[in-house]
Amino acid sequence: MSVVTGRLRDPDINPCLLESDASTRCMDENNYERERCSTHFLKYKNCRKFWNAIMIQRRRNGVKPSMPTAAERDIILGAMGKMPY
Repeated sequence: MSVVTGRLRDPDINPCLLESDASTRCMDENNYERERCSTHFLKYKNCRKFWNAIMIQRRRNGVKPSMPTAAERDIILGAMGKMPY
């Protein structure tokens, strides 16, 4: 596995790993018909927007690392009560 691929598969770096995998799996199961997987794509897009906004806010506040770790993300999502995306 290349370094880039390894980073993308790291749950501490990629907060939308589950959504990404669901999109890929949907495409595989539906013979790559994009319109059948639009809900998965939308969830992934909303996930990326949500965590990007969190990352930008943390950067502005001087919090390191700018992307919360997987454990921190679980706490953030638990405090919200439901998935925001």
